[in-house]
Amino acid sequence: MGPHILIVEDDRTSRMRIAAYLRQQGYRVSEAENAAEMEEIVAVDPAELLLVDINLEGKDGLTITREQRAISRVGIILLTARDDQVDKIVGLEVGADDYVTKPYDRRELAARIKNLLARIAEIGQAPDSGRVVETFGPWRFDRIRRRLVSAARTETLTPQEFAVLAALTAHPGQTLPRKRLAEMVSRAPGRANDRMIDVVVGRLRKKLERDPANPEWVLTEHGRGYHFVDPAAV
Repeated sequence: MGPHILIVEDDRTSRMRIAAYLRQQGYRVSEAENAAEMEEIVAVDPAELLLVDINLEGKDGLTITREQRAISRVGIILLTARDDQVDKIVGLEVGADDYVTKPYDRRELAARIKNLLARIAEIGQAPDSGRVVETFGPWRFDRIRRRLVSAARTETLTPQEFAVLAALTAHPGQTLPRKRLAEMVSRAPGRANDRMIDVVVGRLRKKLERDPANPEWVLTEHGRGYHFVDPAAV
């Protein structure tokens, strides 16, 4: 049986059509009409990927995305009938991996699902040091609340800042290329952007470095990418 996909869509006809098509593609598919039903399913049978209608009644797709991203790295594709670019941008900023605008071609949706699942599997198999950094310098990296905490202050991290720092601190002392970081952050083919990583790293340095212009922890490897200094080697 293929990966588990959970469709969260309040239009029953649309939901059933997508589900039937994806089952034909070999996926194991569950269906939910709203966030409450989704949460009941996920509690007993976690999915590898969520297809979420952005315009649900009650708890909408953006809220679901934000909440799920805070507790898991499940793949998330937003389904939207809106043409408003702001909705798409906000969706990606709160943690969605991709979006598809209705009406969409089923083959395009299947291709995006296939690529995202492959990328998730690749990231899950990526080698690491076996040790994740929790504290460094004056900071404690609070992954649950997505923030940096020191005796002097607390810095809240945006979803992108959190994702980049989580990736770097999971590979202390290793250089991660910009492209690789972008893929680990977005996991959406075509959405990864090297320049975006530079901007996010710049924001991170302003929050965690004593002197952002001369960083001690998040270092640039010119022509290669970034690496997080291993506290055990300092």
